[in-house]
Amino acid sequence: MRQFTIERRTLETSIKTTINLDGTGKAAVDTKIGFFDHMLTLLAVHGLIDLNVTCDGDIEVDGHHTVEDIGIAMGDAFFSAVGDKKGIKRYGTFYIPMDEVLAMVSLDISNRPFLVFEAGELAPMIGSFDTQLAEEFFRAFAFHAGITLHIKVLYGKNSHHKIEAIFKALGHALREAVEKDPRVDGIPSSKGVL
Repeated sequence: MRQFTIERRTLETSIKTTINLDGTGKAAVDTKIGFFDHMLTLLAVHGLIDLNVTCDGDIEVDGHHTVEDIGIAMGDAFFSAVGDKKGIKRYGTFYIPMDEVLAMVSLDISNRPFLVFEAGELAPMIGSFDTQLAEEFFRAFAFHAGITLHIKVLYGKNSHHKIEAIFKALGHALREAVEKDPRVDGIPSSKGVL
């Protein structure tokens, strides 16, 4: 199984996360930020990734350290779990409609980290989740996972719908990209390395 566990401790957060890329979408998430727990659960369910995340963070300050550090830990765990990348499809693109919103996520497990994030205007808060932190999570995850990640909300107004559609689309795109292709012999790159 392509599975890895990371424990990350700083003066601001204490995190343990396990990612199993060959899972069934089981999630156990406790970040102390309800909306963020919901989003990570959706990512797992739609990506068929088994995901365990626990975090004790300084949310009395705000959610920034918790959300960003979870992105770092999940990215590190993903990078290790995907392993040598032999036989994977490498690329994943998925569109998710959610009511009036249409969101797209396209990614490359390239070991060339990059983030493009275009979600349009967002309400400042969804529950206790600062919506500015969505981009911080995706950046931390992409850079530590070694993926090029493009996120775009094509249209829509409701901030909850926008962010939820993005997390679902990310799950599906990751699922597609890490899937093994029996026709791929070795590393899926003309360079022979990712």
